[in-house]
Amino acid sequence: MLTNDPDLKSGDDSQAIAAIQTGDLNDQLIVSQIVSGQKDLFRLLVRQHEKADYGMGLSFFRNPEDAGDFTQEVFLKAYRSLSRFEGRSRFSTWLYKIAYNTALNEVNRRKEYHSLAEEDSQKLVNSTETPERIALRNAAKSAVHAALKELPERFRICVDLFYFYDRSHQEIEAITGIPVNTIKSHVFRSKIILREKLESFTEN
Repeated sequence: MLTNDPDLKSGDDSQAIAAIQTGDLNDQLIVSQIVSGQKDLFRLLVRQHEKADYGMGLSFFRNPEDAGDFTQEVFLKAYRSLSRFEGRSRFSTWLYKIAYNTALNEVNRRKEYHSLAEEDSQKLVNSTETPERIALRNAAKSAVHAALKELPERFRICVDLFYFYDRSHQEIEAITGIPVNTIKSHVFRSKIILREKLESFTEN
């Protein structure tokens, strides 16, 4: 990833590997070193955060190729804007805001947002499961999907960031621009909708 940008190419990965092995991955320190001229250290930030950014890309685009392109675009934007990172929030929050805005701009031109919860729930089932168990699992998936679909897209991104990216309400506000009280309301309402749907499912 990112090797097409001459500023991001690196010759020796030993420094990166050593840093990872010793746990020396303080994002703000790495950012300050990059801004000071050690541009090859940017790959440390990529290694730390590309999985989460790729997951957000899958949430929005549901396509591995598009998610990969999205991830590269996000890191290129972050790299070019790195000098503007002031350290007032976690680097990951700053990065996810770039990712969220990038994805939102693209998805508004293309298609609907899909929750990461839906993506996770569609993993392959064990081939040794009985037809009855598979049918029950599929019915449960349908109940979860139906509950999620009742949430507006703004609700679903709040739920994803809160549960799947482990972001606080304040961090979600920084990422999305949605007020904290609204975020809390979205998350709380989503719990009620999901609980009601699943209760209805178990009763049936």
